[in-house]
Amino acid sequence: MISDPADLVSRSPHDLAVLAGEIRDLLIDKVSRSGGHLGPNLGAVELTIALHRVFRSPDDVLLFDTGHQAYVHKILTGRAADFDTLRQPGGLSGYPSRSESDHDVIENSHASTALSYADGLAKAFSLRDSHRRVVAVLGDGALTGGMCWEALNNIGAAPDRPVVVVLNDNGRSYAPTIGGIASHLATLRHERKGNFFEDMGLAYVGPVDGHDIPGLEQALRGAVRLNQPVVVHCLTRKGKGYPAAEQDEADRLHAVGPAGAARKPTWTSVFADEITALGAQRDDLVCITAAMAEPAGLAGFAARFPDRIFDVGIAEQHAVTSAAGLAIGGMHPVVAVYSTFLSRAVDQVLMDVALHRLPVTFVLDRAGVTGPDGPSHHGMWDSSILPVVPGLRLASPRDPARLRELLREAVDVHDGPTVVRYPKATAGPDIPAVRRTGHCDVLRETPAAQVLLVAVGPLAAACLEAADELAEHGVPVTVVDPRWIAPVDPSLLKLAGKHRLVVAVEDTTTPGALGGRIAQALAANGSDTCAATFALPPRFLPHASRAEILRAHGLDAAGITTTVLKRLEALS
Repeated sequence: MISDPADLVSRSPHDLAVLAGEIRDLLIDKVSRSGGHLGPNLGAVELTIALHRVFRSPDDVLLFDTGHQAYVHKILTGRAADFDTLRQPGGLSGYPSRSESDHDVIENSHASTALSYADGLAKAFSLRDSHRRVVAVLGDGALTGGMCWEALNNIGAAPDRPVVVVLNDNGRSYAPTIGGIASHLATLRHERKGNFFEDMGLAYVGPVDGHDIPGLEQALRGAVRLNQPVVVHCLTRKGKGYPAAEQDEADRLHAVGPAGAARKPTWTSVFADEITALGAQRDDLVCITAAMAEPAGLAGFAARFPDRIFDVGIAEQHAVTSAAGLAIGGMHPVVAVYSTFLSRAVDQVLMDVALHRLPVTFVLDRAGVTGPDGPSHHGMWDSSILPVVPGLRLASPRDPARLRELLREAVDVHDGPTVVRYPKATAGPDIPAVRRTGHCDVLRETPAAQVLLVAVGPLAAACLEAADELAEHGVPVTVVDPRWIAPVDPSLLKLAGKHRLVVAVEDTTTPGALGGRIAQALAANGSDTCAATFALPPRFLPHASRAEILRAHGLDAAGITTTVLKRLEALS
């Protein structure tokens, strides 16, 4: 019966309790089918209901940090009927989405950002004499990220801009929250005394039971009456109301896959086994995670070597520079992080690691197209951006054997940073090479080949299929896997110069891609070989499965075949 937040206003406490149960039932049913973030939303049901009863979205702006807990917000703002389409092509996004609703103001699903958005919006509303209120909802895990404190430093210093900070404290981000923040919040849960929020100029309300709607409403209305920057500290339980989630100690069913999804070896699991094996062989090897040890493949390493893994919280910039310090101290750090999150720390990679020529290895999970998590989670930029970093070596394995091989090569480098990238996908079978030239593996060699397909990482399988199809069209093709895609291997350039057309196939953005760098190097050498990039367009891509997105952009066997034939025709 709820199609707009205004429908909540006249509901009795009993009605609201029933509604909370109905929302949980819907979430468990729909998210278990489609996959998505279940635990965070189960824990935010009553809190979101209370927020929409006290504030008048979209006139009052509700900002959800990360967006993991925004499904309830979507339900209350008229999108419940669309939950069958969650994370499906053309359907509801798994995060807030400005194109879906006026109630969604931000859609960046990276953590620790909402307070900065709130600070800017409050300043804009103040300048325009607007009476719109700004509310930022963030988890305690977000407070481990530095941007939160940069924003609080500004919010607390402006008593005339009354931002309401709603702290959804469940003691966890993906995993239990770490560090001094966790200790201080634990103290606040049990003792009412001075705290760092008040020291920074914000009022403090709480702690309040985050599953008690009347109590939440009372606290939120009291915060509004203070008419100054204020933190409302709400205690919730991740996975609330669903025993399977509440009893899951690993992550409270933080994210679940679609029902019936087969469990096969993934790139992450291959890395997990190999990094643990390497840890047993090298006592100088240490690992760093930004609050995601298990999803990034470090749980096994952590269990085996608990003194050699460091969880720094949701703080990628700190993770990278801390790794630099570890390297200066004689260790070889491996920073395991999602590709999209390393973009937050490019300055630290450049100035704190590469400038000092430090041996730090970055392992980038979810590189390239990731699928249903959508535009902010596609790892489309790392292999376009990182090649500009002086001295950095970047590897993209095509199969499990190459992941193990390249990881070992990466941690053996002692004079600069290394990167190994792989997607969120099933790892697939190993693909043998015909021979090796320099650092490159020749996967198929055809006499009198006109075309060289440079197959980057997991797209090698599609390139080999395309080579078969092109052979049927009378076009002989050589297929090479560069293994290390930055810097460009001289042996790859030598091989490229023997062909009429070179097409580099990769799931990164076209600007900065390997094909362009090959073309530039060939031109500098005076070669008349035509080199082309076949990659993703330089725009944000919507959510869909990895296979669907690659196919839509021609990065499958049929698309590669068509592209090569068109390129050859243009050269005629």
